[in-house]
Amino acid sequence: MTKKLPVYLSKNNGDLWLTEDEREDLKVNYRIKEIVFEGYSDFQHVMILNSYCFGNMLVLDGAVQTTAIDGYIYNEIIAHVPLSIHPDPQRVLIIGGGDCGVAKEVCKYNGVKLIDLVEIDQKVVEVCQKYLPEVSGNLSDSRVRFIYEDGVNFVRNKSLKYDLIIVDSSDPVGPAQVLFEKSFYQSLYNLLRNNGLMVCQSQSPIFHSEIMKQTFNRIKDIFPKTKMFTTIVPTYPGGLWSFTIGSKQYINPDPTKVRQIDTYYVNEQIIKHIFSLPKFMCKQIKVSHSNK
Repeated sequence: MTKKLPVYLSKNNGDLWLTEDEREDLKVNYRIKEIVFEGYSDFQHVMILNSYCFGNMLVLDGAVQTTAIDGYIYNEIIAHVPLSIHPDPQRVLIIGGGDCGVAKEVCKYNGVKLIDLVEIDQKVVEVCQKYLPEVSGNLSDSRVRFIYEDGVNFVRNKSLKYDLIIVDSSDPVGPAQVLFEKSFYQSLYNLLRNNGLMVCQSQSPIFHSEIMKQTFNRIKDIFPKTKMFTTIVPTYPGGLWSFTIGSKQYINPDPTKVRQIDTYYVNEQIIKHIFSLPKFMCKQIKVSHSNK
């Protein structure tokens, strides 16, 4: 008996396709070679699909999260920008990031002594470690502590202070919605040392401009220094993606910090100009062209 395909997958003329529903008027189709893994965790539907264009990809509840081909762009940019800002980041907290890609990047800094990775879904970590090594790097570093817990509860009840907090969340729907609330950002502020900073992805300035503006303003209301930066991730809707930094003290990056780091995307020039925003985004978040 043929196994029934998950609702997100369909066959067309013998080809297998993943259809991602981005919004009411936009669907994205990916031609799939094979289903590498498919199953349910306690929280969501999890798949690793081998696609023709992007290699193996992590798909959660029908939405592509990261891929073997372009995952490094997002992971490098969300990790190396704040790490180039803080002069001596020793304790790093990652909320989400179950694909291990961000943790892999943070591990490239010898000065980091502790990396707490708080991921609610252990199944995501397991399948990415096994089937998505291009992203996870088969992460095995004694500085990394895997904590399988709800991120909101963790930051609300944790007493250990961090130098840097990276929020690697999925879109603000379902379990990830609370990671975009102002009360969550306040908890992050309370968990940071006096010179600490946080960073989060703040969605597409093209398709999710209201969420982006809301995220920026909520963080700006809490942190003394707030800036936004962007990068291009091909598998994300619209390509252009935004990130927001909230800092208690430091906000200017030191481009030379990435000089000796093994990266594929980030370099000194990118770090140097990282806070230069398109004019339309400056108008959206009401900052000057230099994002000061």
